[in-house]
Amino acid sequence: MNQHKKSSLWSVIGASSVGTMIEWYDFYIFGSLATIISTKFFPSDNPTAAFLSTLATFAAGFVVRPFGALFFGRLGDLIGRKYTFMVTLLLMGGATFMIGCIPSYETIGFMAPTLVLILRLLQGLALGGEYGGAATYVAEHAGPGQRGYWTSWIQTTATIGLFVSLIVIMVTKSSMTKEAFEDWGWRVPFWVSILMILVSYLIRKNMSESPEFAKVKAEGKTSKNPLKESFGHKLNFKFVLLALFGLVMGQGVVWYTGQFYAMSFIEKTMGLVDQKGDIMMIAILMATPFFVFFGWLSDRIGRKWLMLIGILIAVVSYRPVYKAMYETTSIKNKTEITAKTVLLAETKENKDALDSVYTTTKEFTDGATWKEVKTVALENGVAKIVDGKPKVDKVTTMVVNDSDKWMVTLLVFFQIFLVTMVYGPTAAFLVELFPAKIRYTSMSLPYHIGNGIFGGLLPAIATSLVVSAGKLNDAAVAAGNEPVVQDAYLEGLWYPIIIGAICFVIGAIYVDGKSTAHKE
Repeated sequence: MNQHKKSSLWSVIGASSVGTMIEWYDFYIFGSLATIISTKFFPSDNPTAAFLSTLATFAAGFVVRPFGALFFGRLGDLIGRKYTFMVTLLLMGGATFMIGCIPSYETIGFMAPTLVLILRLLQGLALGGEYGGAATYVAEHAGPGQRGYWTSWIQTTATIGLFVSLIVIMVTKSSMTKEAFEDWGWRVPFWVSILMILVSYLIRKNMSESPEFAKVKAEGKTSKNPLKESFGHKLNFKFVLLALFGLVMGQGVVWYTGQFYAMSFIEKTMGLVDQKGDIMMIAILMATPFFVFFGWLSDRIGRKWLMLIGILIAVVSYRPVYKAMYETTSIKNKTEITAKTVLLAETKENKDALDSVYTTTKEFTDGATWKEVKTVALENGVAKIVDGKPKVDKVTTMVVNDSDKWMVTLLVFFQIFLVTMVYGPTAAFLVELFPAKIRYTSMSLPYHIGNGIFGGLLPAIATSLVVSAGKLNDAAVAAGNEPVVQDAYLEGLWYPIIIGAICFVIGAIYVDGKSTAHKE
């Protein structure tokens, strides 16, 4: 490849990557701030239900991504790649900014979660058109034999978007008090996104159309009905289904387990609220270069088995990895310094009522600290009864020593490493399955069903499975029996394990085992 073409390709990748990274940033700040958002846009009577509702709203944005893929994919095959993903960029940015402007549930009632849901749906539609455009655009500049390497740079953008979102959130947190951040500061990352969107728009505005699409258009060979040609043609539709069920659905659950579920698990289950950001950022920085490595490797050895082996390793390792994460920080495995245990009981005003708040802090010989804040809601001076039981909310947080923190970081890195192995070659794999005139439409749909539905639903489904297992155990213990589910905190992993296993079997049997790297 000559120097001029390399320079041109880097410009193409830069323009495509900046916009895609920002769109993922927009998507991720919602997930990263889910705990706080649940308290702002949903009723506060039941924190668990509010958190699940937030995750469901988060998932809704992913569910509509296939519709965005169909709509914007069709536009991309009709009018071109460039203008289509400029529209998706502005739509995503506008919706994100507006989420930061919505009044709280206390102010406007059910209009708050309704508006959030609408804006999340707009985000999902926009993202449904973004990735396919960026991946197709880069691949059509790269040419055969090198698509894995060049498109892998696009694959880094989702992870970088998560990384940038965590940085912005941490900088915002550090610039104000905890109370101020929880009151209004959480809105700042949403507002900041509009500046990024404008910069990206100016960069993309100067891009030219991809050479492959320009050639097809010049020859008058563009598709008159991309949807019909993509899904009405038997052979092409077969490739769509194989791409979805044979690889992309597994890639979707591996991706969301390694990045989103890991982050939620660290915060909600392990209680490492203050150390979550450091752990995720270090793991992401360590793993991100492997996107490019595995993209490059897929050009040489093929895409199928590289991706399937990554999925298989994930299926086999998830439960042991998450058990190791949990056990590393569990207080059951630590020696408490009983002389330093402190119990503080106080009464705090909550709106028009008073709550009894019991704060327990513990220290351990290895340097770890643990804190539990138990809030008992009061009504007329006595515990408020909800569903026949006193209304009690518990929040447990923990800070572990550097050794344990690094162990958790390495375990998260391992998960993201598997993400890079599966995700790095994905764009090239999808692009090479379909002809240029219907490529945007055809590759976008399986990608966004696999990622948007199978992957995007993972945080909500996995969390629901854990909550259900916890309720079963609580009921059994209350009845004087042993817990029904052992290691209930691991139950959420059955979702990615089952989906990944199904995908591996289908992919191993039905997807062409030969590399598509040189297939035109």
